Amino acid sequence: MSIFVYGIIMLLFLTFAIVLSQGKGAFLIAGFNTMPEEEEKQYDEQALARFMGKMMYGYCFCVLLWILNELFHTQWLFFSIGLVLFVALTIFLMIYVNTGNRFKK
Repeated sequence: MSIFVYGIIMLLFLTFAIVLSQGKGAFLIAGFNTMPEEEEKQYDEQALARFMGKMMYGYCFCVLLWILNELFHTQWLFFSIGLVLFVALTIFLMIYVNTGNRFKK
């Protein structure tokens, strides 16, 4: 049953990754879609969306590791690596996006 749930999550993440990688769908990014319109215009929407698309591919890989964990029953390998990678990606994402004004026009 959990393989089915992980599969659905991975397909959703993959769909978001494809849309965002094309530079579209910035309205799907939490925080960006709640900004006032004047503040949104200060950001390069396509570059932000493409970066988030790449991060979503990373999250898809993490979920794939969780699926492999369920298939091969190896708690120590795939789940640990997948979870550590998931947390590391999230920390990297928060630091990279919020420092250096990388996505400002």
